[in-house]
Amino acid sequence: MITIALSKGRIFDDILPLLKSAGIEVLDDPEKSRKLILDTNQPDVRVLLVRSTDVPTYVQYGGADMGVVGKDTLLESGTQGLYQPLDLQIAKCRISVAVREGFDYAAAMKQGSRMTVATKYVAIARDFFASKGVHVDLIKLYGSMELAPLTGLADAIVDLVSTGNTLKANHLIEVERIMDISSHLVVNQTALKLKQAPIRAIIDAFASAIAQPAT
Repeated sequence: MITIALSKGRIFDDILPLLKSAGIEVLDDPEKSRKLILDTNQPDVRVLLVRSTDVPTYVQYGGADMGVVGKDTLLESGTQGLYQPLDLQIAKCRISVAVREGFDYAAAMKQGSRMTVATKYVAIARDFFASKGVHVDLIKLYGSMELAPLTGLADAIVDLVSTGNTLKANHLIEVERIMDISSHLVVNQTALKLKQAPIRAIIDAFASAIAQPAT
């Protein structure tokens, strides 16, 4: 049995064509079913639905043989015990700094300045601002990040940005891109040894599908 850990939403939707390239089709619709273990057309392959931040944990500790997770989550949670064979080039977005309209970001970024930043990505934000020589006080939030600058909780936020529409709707401006993000395939190293043939077949099918130019 091969167990694949996925999260609902964009990653799940984007991975379906790659799964199909490996001959795997998920039979249950996660938006209609409350099942957390989904059947596929392959009797020896199943899908686990977990929170995106839990995918590395399930794979690392053997609850799943492989999974798909954003680079942002990997950078925050660490990659110990995980084999990362592929950047799947799906669910692309970016991690950026955003501030409220009218905020003087350039002045706040001068060396020796101090700024308060709200983010879910504490490690990424800390490393980024340290590389700029800027002292920041970090406030960890888990959602509705856009509220922080609007309420005075923080001067800036570090968050995932896709279209930027949410920022604009809340009168925030994207002022600096930290890094581009896409989703990666992660594999449990022990599972790779014990189930090498079926796991390698999936990896190779994904790699071939990614290499094909989009039509």
